Amino acid sequence: MTSAVTTDKSATSTTRPGYGQLLRTPGALGFVLPGFAARLPFGMLTISILLLVQHATGSYGAAGIVAAVTGVSMALSAPVMGKFTDRRGQSAVLVPVVLVHAAAVSALTALALLGAPLWALALAAVPAGASVPQVGPMVRSRWAAKLEGSPLLPTAAAFESVTDEFTFVIGPVLATALCTGIHPAAGLATEAALTLLGGLFFAAQRSTEPKAAPVLAGGEKHASALSFPGLRVLIVAFIGIGAVFGGMQVSLAAFSNEIGNPGANGLLYGVFAAGNMTAGIAMGAIAWKIGPRRRLITGYVGLTAAASVLWAAHSVILLGALGLVVGLCIAPALITGYTMIEQLIPAASRTEAFTWLTGAVAFGQAGAVTLAGRLTDAHGSSYGFLVPLAATALALVTLLALRSKLAPPASSRIVNASAPAAAAAPTPAPASATRNRVNERGIGHRQPVTVD
Repeated sequence: MTSAVTTDKSATSTTRPGYGQLLRTPGALGFVLPGFAARLPFGMLTISILLLVQHATGSYGAAGIVAAVTGVSMALSAPVMGKFTDRRGQSAVLVPVVLVHAAAVSALTALALLGAPLWALALAAVPAGASVPQVGPMVRSRWAAKLEGSPLLPTAAAFESVTDEFTFVIGPVLATALCTGIHPAAGLATEAALTLLGGLFFAAQRSTEPKAAPVLAGGEKHASALSFPGLRVLIVAFIGIGAVFGGMQVSLAAFSNEIGNPGANGLLYGVFAAGNMTAGIAMGAIAWKIGPRRRLITGYVGLTAAASVLWAAHSVILLGALGLVVGLCIAPALITGYTMIEQLIPAASRTEAFTWLTGAVAFGQAGAVTLAGRLTDAHGSSYGFLVPLAATALALVTLLALRSKLAPPASSRIVNASAPAAAAAPTPAPASATRNRVNERGIGHRQPVTVD
């Protein structure tokens, strides 16, 4: 590698990638810690809306509709927010967004407490969802810019998944405790306050912010991240993952009420998220010898199989155990999908690509919350658990049918874009050396390149 490439990566060539080494990357803690503070409220939003609206209306179906509108609004706005972030910079987008979000959530909370009709709550949910700040993709973009071509990039993707899941362990438990122990609106009030304060703190970390790219070199127009077929396949896979999150949230809450122990909801969802977090930690500690495409498909097979038996659980212990297994199976698919963005999408469009995936999770979650809410109201929590099964099965079929679209484009395997052409060797390198160099820069491992 050239010196330009190895500025922050020289250590990665001689030691095994790990979380300690990752966090010693210069400047990393400066955006990791405020990034976590700004993302924690995301894990509180859906469950807080569900609990408040269900309290106000007495219906899981109505609560599911409002939560679904929030999720769909976020899914539709996230790529637009990501595109503006790539063009204008993270701070320029994040500051006004968190201000709007705090105001929108406050308005939704007030309407629910005043007994507003369902249509008014759904209308208020639109700006609340559309203004959810995309801090997770912004953090991932900072890692991608810092570690481009480094073997630490998959470790960073695993670390981010663990961070996401940690918020989903703490967020639902905190929101449930606030809503059931203090006031039904306490969850949303806390979510709005934390989003505002955490978002502003993260936006203030300017030194590690990726440079905005209003135009490409030569005045060329940016290609939308959605124009790359691999991203479209990943979106389908992430919709299925989002359906697991949404279906579990509604069905676990309904199951807890059915057994007369509403407080069990936070515990059961926390066990589910803890399984995901545990698998994420393991994913980042392994030096993988199989390709990311095969890892993604293998992980998705396991996720679909685990989701297929949730409907049959009728005790807290059994449901907790099955939820743990489902959580363990989510991480391999989720982490690998995020890791593949570095191979499939040019750097100038990566924040947009990450927001498409985040939006896909939100869209799947929204659809699952709506459908599971209706099934739960009509038939009980067991039917709500059928939603994750159906969604993951359909996504798995799509992955298998279109797996060829997940191969990195040939151009990304040739030379690192940041290395000048003059730095190339004067004589052709042997084929084996070329493969190893491609593997280090395009895939992020030092093992021989694998087709999948």
